[in-house]
Amino acid sequence: MKNKVLLLAAAAFTLAAILGVVNNFFTPLSATLLFSVRWIAIATLVVYGFNKHSLTVWIFVAMVAGAAIGYDWPHTAVNLRVVSMIFLRLIKTIIAPLLFATLVSGIAAHSDLKKVGRMGIKAIVYFEVVTTLALVIGLAAINIGKAGVGVHVPTPTGEAVEVQKLTASETILHIFPENIAKSIAEGQVLQVVVFAILFGMALALVREDRRQPMLKLTESLAEVMFKFTNIVMYLAPFGVGAAIACTVGSTGLGVLLNLAKLLLTLYIALLIFIVGVLLPVALLARVPLKRFIAAVAEPVSIAFGTSSSEAALPRAMEAMEAIGVPRQVVAFVMPTGYSFNLDGSTLYLSLAAIFVAQAAGVHLSLGRQLLLLLTLMLTSKGVAGVSRAAIVILLGTVGSFGLPVEPVFILLGIDPLMDMARTSINVLGNCLATVVVARWEGDFAEEKPAPLSL
Repeated sequence: MKNKVLLLAAAAFTLAAILGVVNNFFTPLSATLLFSVRWIAIATLVVYGFNKHSLTVWIFVAMVAGAAIGYDWPHTAVNLRVVSMIFLRLIKTIIAPLLFATLVSGIAAHSDLKKVGRMGIKAIVYFEVVTTLALVIGLAAINIGKAGVGVHVPTPTGEAVEVQKLTASETILHIFPENIAKSIAEGQVLQVVVFAILFGMALALVREDRRQPMLKLTESLAEVMFKFTNIVMYLAPFGVGAAIACTVGSTGLGVLLNLAKLLLTLYIALLIFIVGVLLPVALLARVPLKRFIAAVAEPVSIAFGTSSSEAALPRAMEAMEAIGVPRQVVAFVMPTGYSFNLDGSTLYLSLAAIFVAQAAGVHLSLGRQLLLLLTLMLTSKGVAGVSRAAIVILLGTVGSFGLPVEPVFILLGIDPLMDMARTSINVLGNCLATVVVARWEGDFAEEKPAPLSL
């Protein structure tokens, strides 16, 4: 029954696609016909979702339905933003207590703090190698594709993005919290991580009878927050669908025609990164690919739909633990990777920076491009803690190289569409990093643990 419904849905979407091509390139068709076929296809997907009973399937159904709502009723779709914001707010309430509980319990449970330090060094080395490769692939992709050549540079429209340029000392200082409550309120993930690491190390140094009560408290808190995540995840299809509807309703599908080449370049570059970097790393580390892909499907789809790494973080941590990564490794590597291992964002930054130069008609020599790459290696580490992260970092970087900022405004219209792709790769890369570090530590469970459940 499930397969028949899936085939029916595939046939309906194929018909809708064919009619769309005919309407756009050959002869106009009835708008009512196109609307009816499109929504019949979506209805078959909904039926398939009811038969499948899978959150991942429902997220996909919501994404498709959200895009259709944004296209057919754009004014209504824009008002759905409140639904996606409710989901994101609920997710954000999970982040700080979950990170604190898992990090503290993970570190304090270790009798050997040297192992924690060794694991940290391995993780940082891995992060730097992989993100550098991401920057190089982005740089090569935009130089080959030349998506910015011939782009019309608009005059400033009055839309301003606040640029937060930090010196080297300010960047280092920004890592350390001055007030943990303020760090939590402002969503400074790295500062929460630093506080939790130091707190966990201090707890590990306390004598056993004093350590156990706090350790049990943090372990219980972690379990509660995972259950909290399960409850909130029931809202994921609504949040994801509303986010997609709002994006399409506000920017429209026509924006893809103007910047199709840039979007195609980014998606191809990300695909090359997956096949050329992440897959070989997974094979070298002997990651069980089937189990890993099944585990990351849900958090990656959440990240793609919401354009928020935070939204996918709790589920990603739970998924990695479920396939055999010890909690102490998940709790240490995953949050740290959210500040140091944003593969998709770093690839996008190198690609977008050269796009700005091409759009402005400025030729950058190979030496200047390599210097730009080195600069992005440093500035991209602040992506997780800055509002409108990638665009802000991009503005600061191109400004420091004397490039005009006007071409950056070309990217603002399609940034949500690009953000979905780069964010999903961020989550995928961090999940893989967690398994790789567990392999290096010899802590990855070979046997198949219990499956994920809601």
